[in-house]
Amino acid sequence: MLSHAQNNEITGKVSLKSDGEPLPGVAVMIEGSGTGTITDVDGNFTIQASPGSTLVFSLLGMKPQKVTISNQTNLSVQLEENLSALEEVVVVGYGVQKKSVVTGAISSVKASDLESMPINRVEQALQGRTSGLTIASSSGQPGSGATVRVRGLTTFGNNDPLWVVDGVVVDNGGIGYLNQSDIESIEVLKDAASQAIYGARAAAGVILVTTKKGEEGKMRVNYNGYYGTSAPAQKLDLLDANQYAMIRNEAATNAGNTAPFANPESYGKGTDWQDLIFNNSAKRQNHELSISGGNENSTFYASFGYLDQEGIVASDISRYKRTNFRLNSEHKLTKWLKVGQNLGYAHDKSIGLGNTNSEFGGPLSSAINLDPITPAVITDPNIANQPPYSTNPVIRDAMGRPYGISTIVAQEMSNPLAYTQTRLGNYSWSDNFVGNVYAEAEPIKGLKLRSTLGAKLSYWGSESFTPIFYLNATNVSNQTNFTRGQNRRFDWNLENTISYTKTIDKHNFTVLLGQGAYLDNRGRSTSVTFFNVPADNFDDASLNFKVPNDQRSADGSEGAGHTVSSLFARANYNYAEKYLLEALIRRDGSSRFGPNNRYGIFPSFSAGWVVSQEAFWPTNGVVDFLKVRGGYGIVGNDNIGDFAFLSTVGSGRNYAIGNTGSYAIGYSPNAPSNPDLKWEETSQANIGLEATLFGDFNITFDWYKKVTKGILQNPRIPGYVGAISNPAANVADMENRGIELELGYRKLLGEVELSLSGNVSYLENEVTNLGTDISYLSGGQSFQASSYPITRTAVGQSMNSFYGFQTQGVFQTIEEVENHTNADGEMIQPNAQPGDFIWADLDEDGQITEADRTFIGNPTPTWSYGFTASIQWNNFDLIFFGQGVAGNKIFQGLRRLDIGNANWQTEVLNRWTGPGTSNDYPRIVEGDPNKNFNNPSDFYLENGDYFRIKTLQLGYTLPKSITEKAGLNRARFYVMSENLATFTKYTGYDPEIGGGVMSIDRGIYPQARSYMLGVQIGF
Repeated sequence: MLSHAQNNEITGKVSLKSDGEPLPGVAVMIEGSGTGTITDVDGNFTIQASPGSTLVFSLLGMKPQKVTISNQTNLSVQLEENLSALEEVVVVGYGVQKKSVVTGAISSVKASDLESMPINRVEQALQGRTSGLTIASSSGQPGSGATVRVRGLTTFGNNDPLWVVDGVVVDNGGIGYLNQSDIESIEVLKDAASQAIYGARAAAGVILVTTKKGEEGKMRVNYNGYYGTSAPAQKLDLLDANQYAMIRNEAATNAGNTAPFANPESYGKGTDWQDLIFNNSAKRQNHELSISGGNENSTFYASFGYLDQEGIVASDISRYKRTNFRLNSEHKLTKWLKVGQNLGYAHDKSIGLGNTNSEFGGPLSSAINLDPITPAVITDPNIANQPPYSTNPVIRDAMGRPYGISTIVAQEMSNPLAYTQTRLGNYSWSDNFVGNVYAEAEPIKGLKLRSTLGAKLSYWGSESFTPIFYLNATNVSNQTNFTRGQNRRFDWNLENTISYTKTIDKHNFTVLLGQGAYLDNRGRSTSVTFFNVPADNFDDASLNFKVPNDQRSADGSEGAGHTVSSLFARANYNYAEKYLLEALIRRDGSSRFGPNNRYGIFPSFSAGWVVSQEAFWPTNGVVDFLKVRGGYGIVGNDNIGDFAFLSTVGSGRNYAIGNTGSYAIGYSPNAPSNPDLKWEETSQANIGLEATLFGDFNITFDWYKKVTKGILQNPRIPGYVGAISNPAANVADMENRGIELELGYRKLLGEVELSLSGNVSYLENEVTNLGTDISYLSGGQSFQASSYPITRTAVGQSMNSFYGFQTQGVFQTIEEVENHTNADGEMIQPNAQPGDFIWADLDEDGQITEADRTFIGNPTPTWSYGFTASIQWNNFDLIFFGQGVAGNKIFQGLRRLDIGNANWQTEVLNRWTGPGTSNDYPRIVEGDPNKNFNNPSDFYLENGDYFRIKTLQLGYTLPKSITEKAGLNRARFYVMSENLATFTKYTGYDPEIGGGVMSIDRGIYPQARSYMLGVQIGF
């Protein structure tokens, strides 16, 4: 109630709407002013305000209320609970917690964040929407997965996080079975304090996915679907035929050879191979239907999904289809016992290019490297009746005309139209069943006993037919073959937990005890190939053609089962939700550990302090909620390979018998055993804070340091031991350090509801130890014809850093070449000419050798960020979502260097042609005597920063006056775009490049730009 006196002194009382009780701690402010007083324990307040002023009443967990002061003597002010703020919970390992009392670093994405988003795989749901993650698509081919890194890299092997769906551990490659509309929430456990509950498998991060459940009440039916088209966002600027011939002539004359093309202008534009392989109207559709409901005893959620997406590159052999079914239900058998199940099934069929980031053949690589002089189709009968067309089984179009075969660019590069015809019909498929059944009993209040049996059963395989063909002299098939491969894998886990929750006055306790048993990789695979099958296309090929035994090939394998046995415990305590403590411990035994280290112990501890709950904290309109928290824990990685601790026996060590040419198949030990082999151990310290400002603004900040010890390596042993390989051992160390910031803002501005959220993450990765007297690991990613790798892992550097030569400009004159000498007056680059790169002589030995290579860039982004804006006005809504990265370099290796006549991008037109013409792009010369292009160098590195408008969506919801007449709860129509624009300086197709080593572009299949129309209907 409000009343105001003659002296403009306003007094009143605030109560909670639900029960009318006084509500202490309410902030009372004059809109536009920062002054005000605070209610006392009875809800009373006093404030100075003149008539016409607007008072704003706010409290954490309540919806702010505004009251304008008039001449009335009594006004009612009642605050209404904002249930989403009061009761928001996050999923943690084996339970849920109120977000306000969580002490670990956990980021969450809710179903409302994903509604109507064009998400094909769950990884996309996280990209740019939460801090602490580095995510990059492995390919733009439909159905492709993504590289996901949680707070950097923790091992030299597999850095994929542990995915847990409704309590079932799912391998990273198999997570694609999920339908995004079935997801209720995704939680990312980022620090060891929250990860330790998953012990020996949590070092690379843990991602928990919870699917939707039914709710008591009226049955609900919801449909969401969209249809649209996709197209490439951009093309490479490649030389046309005229330009290509000109550059080829220049390269030849620079080498002292005869120019191969007498009249370059006569070739005109030539063939645009990119236009021939790109589809500017690739079809895309998605349909999702769900039914949910129930009563006080039983609830259910059922759904169906169908996705069909054509690829934008060679669409005839690039397409993905997926069908999903889900049934989740829960049933109360008694007041204290309930049972339930979560079951999902997905079938997918993928028609793919096979090599989606490779310079060695395929439609995309061929389109980049083929000369534009060769015609796509031979229309001149005189040429078509001459070799190679008249003497070889060349591929022909529907009119019987042969596809053009280049006589200039060969090896794996072939006419992409012809190549596509040789792969028609080939496909891969998979069937995934993932689910669990559970029973939960609560015999007394607060005591819960739960048993869960979860499993994943996967079947997958492929079928392919290779016809007889001639694509060029080095790309020939002289016999047909039909191959069918089938695989099966079964994983299961059994978990039993007991939890007890008790509140005594303001003391809140929760204790969890648990046991788990897990088995994965129990599988088998078979593959069979029949040669010389009497067919000329996939549809006619069959294994029913019983070819002779010597024209059959078969192979198979068995998966080595990986087992884990676990015990775990967690204790949570808080006093009045103000002082927060959590401790947990897990003991894991793994079949991958050596007998001397069969079990590992993984503890963690975290604490929090809700400062704003203290009596001394002044209630004000600035900081409504403030929590500081910190934690430390240890987790492990047992993804170190099976039987690495044993001296296994390998085959293929054959022994010759005399000089007859015959041999006996031999077997021998691979490497000495290591019974001390154990998990890779990662410890992590985290400090964070969470705050709510001005009632509308949320902020979360985290700093962390993550240290990994005992990374698995194979240290060298003396040759006299006689082992084929080196034994596995825990020898290397690595660190990750970073900061994360998440921001959120929600405000009602008149009739406009505004919601903004953003996040940014900074990451530093450093290798700190590689073993005794080892400063770097040799090898790394190869670079085409070069004898040098392009990455190196070394102490003091980020893992897989780019490694190569440094350029110091271009020689402009012969005098500069001759004067570039060492201390003895000898030329440092005797093979150089004007227009060649000046290589940095880093070791100052007076010559350019492999010792002059150095670290030239980091492939992993140091910054990742995302931003979402949502605006609702009347029945209209607008959603904007963008994400990006910064701080990394991309190795742009699109052009085949071992094919000297391969096409160039138009940057070559800015090459050096005379003194002063260029200081960063060298001359073009056949043979490349100075290795301007064959040396891996900073010439190939480009800035990998980008910002992408990932989703832009405009929607309109029909008024209730219309939908109610039609018997609908909701009807919304929307238009949206995906990958609308990308802001980057990178000159390749796409700056987002995932994979084992990120940011290496060998011809990445680019992500498509899509436009779609959609509808959401609810009954």
